Amino acid sequence: MKYLQKLGKSIMLPVACLPLCGILMGIGYLLCPASMQGGEITGLVPAIGMFLVKAGGALIDHIALLFAVGIGVGMSDDRDGTAGMTALVSWLIITSLLQADFVARLLPSVAGNPTALLAFQKIENPFIGILAGLIGAESYNRFKNTELPEWLAFFSRRRSTVIVSGLVSILASALLFFVWPALFGALVRAGLWIASLGPVGAGIYAFLNRLLIPLGLHHALNNVFWFDTIGLGDLTNFWAGKTGADVGWSLGIYMSGFFPCMMFGVPGAVLGMIRSARPEKRRATAGILAASALCSFVCGITEPFEFSFMFAAPALYVVYALLYGVFTWITALTGFRAGFSFSAGATDLLFSASLPAAQKTWLILPLGLAAFAVFFLVFRLMIPAFHFKTPGNEDEDTETQAAGESAESPKAESAETQTTEHTPAPKAESAKAPELVAGCDVDEILAGLGGRENILTLDNCATRLRPELKDMSLVDEKRLKSAGAKGVMKPGGGSVQVVIGVKVQSVADALREKMKLS
Repeated sequence: MKYLQKLGKSIMLPVACLPLCGILMGIGYLLCPASMQGGEITGLVPAIGMFLVKAGGALIDHIALLFAVGIGVGMSDDRDGTAGMTALVSWLIITSLLQADFVARLLPSVAGNPTALLAFQKIENPFIGILAGLIGAESYNRFKNTELPEWLAFFSRRRSTVIVSGLVSILASALLFFVWPALFGALVRAGLWIASLGPVGAGIYAFLNRLLIPLGLHHALNNVFWFDTIGLGDLTNFWAGKTGADVGWSLGIYMSGFFPCMMFGVPGAVLGMIRSARPEKRRATAGILAASALCSFVCGITEPFEFSFMFAAPALYVVYALLYGVFTWITALTGFRAGFSFSAGATDLLFSASLPAAQKTWLILPLGLAAFAVFFLVFRLMIPAFHFKTPGNEDEDTETQAAGESAESPKAESAETQTTEHTPAPKAESAKAPELVAGCDVDEILAGLGGRENILTLDNCATRLRPELKDMSLVDEKRLKSAGAKGVMKPGGGSVQVVIGVKVQSVADALREKMKLS
């Protein structure tokens, strides 16, 4: 599970390239309608638009290659660029050896098997990109410090990892000659079964997508429906300027339902949570949650809100995921179609509205208002009815810590106070003003993780710090929360996830600098 969570985090690196693609292609299609409708392109403005469409397409058309390099770097122990090179070597070898024409020459039986032939025609897909990335990362992690005999010393250490990756990729290709058609067929059957359910299938997908967020495994599910792994590719085909007439399903159906939920449903749930808070805690709760509502509306980033209650009220989170499924089903039935390159916020809705697959985007207003009302009522009624410990309803001791009071014992606080009172000049470290980065006390977060010596590796995703620790017993959740963290998750093993928010990169960079200096 820990390995899969790290993989999910690594996938965020290539996915982070997609917003650029969305912005370029969205503006390009707006400036140059002929790029998707056909016809001559004349004039400076349409030429610029076509230029931008082509630039964005360079990313979306090679997303599988981005997966290979991004995962190679993300899964390496020290995130060294050499791991990206080893992954690229793996990708080139596997995709070259498994080209449909070449495989048909070696295995004539493939040419007469339509399913097997289709499997190898689709070999340049994100699934193979992920496999190549993993081969590259593992080759790097295991052999980066290998010393070879003097006559081969030039190829020692990091240089050896490229050779190892190539050899492993040859063996993997030989195995995939026989395994890939069966695996591809299973993926196709599962994906097509859900696709055959139409709007119901889209709702099932959206429900599972939200349900897997706590485990960080939703990216694997997205890979099947958003990218051209098994012949679907809802996201890639949407941004390629195609319509439902060009593919075998209602294009955009696996993205559209997220817009009313993220843009309006999450703010409605936030308001319901605030109204359900204790009267004396409502203002503080609003201060904590308002930013997450705005972030969800504008960018479609929901994790700061979701992590605020998913572990305190797991039953409420399941209902929350069900609401996504229901609204995705309803949205699919209404004919509203929109797409995103990053997530379902107002920014992506704006840029995707000019694409040919976009349909009835004006329906975001009635759908959004309905989502706002339903999410609000569900949270407003369920929280007090079931006494969920959501923000503003925590037990008294938890509230005290969330308000930022010290996690130290009264005795320790008293001793510290006495020391401060009897010291003429405040020279102690505790007397210095805390170093705040994105609203977080970096020193306290480092201490809450057990100090520099307790941290083996430090990574981050879009909203969370993801360190690997030697001793989990040294993690001080109360101290982390008082330092500015919005939540703490312990998946197991030596993994811990500290929810910071969208400015997590700044906090992660500051922590890395602290760790270098300590």
